[in-house]
Amino acid sequence: MTAMTERPTAKLAELAAALAPKEGYNQQPIKGLRLLRSESVLHNVPVLYQPGVVLVCQGSKRGILDGDVFVYDEEHYLAVAVPVPFRMESAASPERPLLAIYLDFDMRLLAEVIGTLEQHGAQNTAMADAETLISTKIDREIQDVLRRLLTALQSPVETAVLGDGLLRELYFRILSGPQGSNMIAALTQRGNTGRIMRSLGYLRENFTKPISISDLASHAGMSVPSYHAHFRRLLGSSPGQYIKSMRLHEARLLLARQGQTVAEVANTVGYVSTSQFSREFKRHFGKTASEEVRWMKQHLGELPHDHSQMPAKFD
Repeated sequence: MTAMTERPTAKLAELAAALAPKEGYNQQPIKGLRLLRSESVLHNVPVLYQPGVVLVCQGSKRGILDGDVFVYDEEHYLAVAVPVPFRMESAASPERPLLAIYLDFDMRLLAEVIGTLEQHGAQNTAMADAETLISTKIDREIQDVLRRLLTALQSPVETAVLGDGLLRELYFRILSGPQGSNMIAALTQRGNTGRIMRSLGYLRENFTKPISISDLASHAGMSVPSYHAHFRRLLGSSPGQYIKSMRLHEARLLLARQGQTVAEVANTVGYVSTSQFSREFKRHFGKTASEEVRWMKQHLGELPHDHSQMPAKFD
């Protein structure tokens, strides 16, 4: 009788568990890479992911954006091309914690891989629609590079020698996959996608100041109605909703990291009225600022310091 072979996901979960011994984010020696260990069931949690990929080794998560559901679990990964706020839920328990790899894209390395793919005609992006959020099935090639990456992370010398090459291979597998052309179309910021992304860069630099939708549309070189339509198609929300969400998520991180008062943070992210900020914060996150900070410290642990960084532009 043939012995049963171990499921690939079981090995990934074993390796990930060793690298994520504590609940919350466990930072890794590769820049932009961290492992999340979560032992709670979460419902309707507002999140704002930066460009990158989430690969679940054990458990399951779902993202909801403008009525669309994106599953990322042991069989599917989530790729994010531009910073986009959405709602998330996940299933986990202390007996079977959720274990997930969070990898923020290194835009310089990403640009190199995309350039090579386009040079060799490996992906036809000319007719591809830009997609900001993509859920794609994990194939054996991605499972293999994940196993080798998680194995290398167990050893400082293997991480130092092999880490960059393994990241490059993982980028290649993702970008050459079934929906890679849609990701590339968004990441390379061409056409109307590029115009919207340029306006987001302007927003990032000026979000603490009063800013109107007409300002953003003008910076994108588009009429206000056209800007509204393309913005919603790309990001799943109106420009006004996006601005508010970005300010509130930035405030959430500042409160958790720096210990500033609510009034100081409200002013930092562009609110004139602290009471208005407090109302909108509770409406968005379902908790007061102090309650949310306690929840973050309990469930997320150490937060990445460059989480709010906007993506670089591809030239």
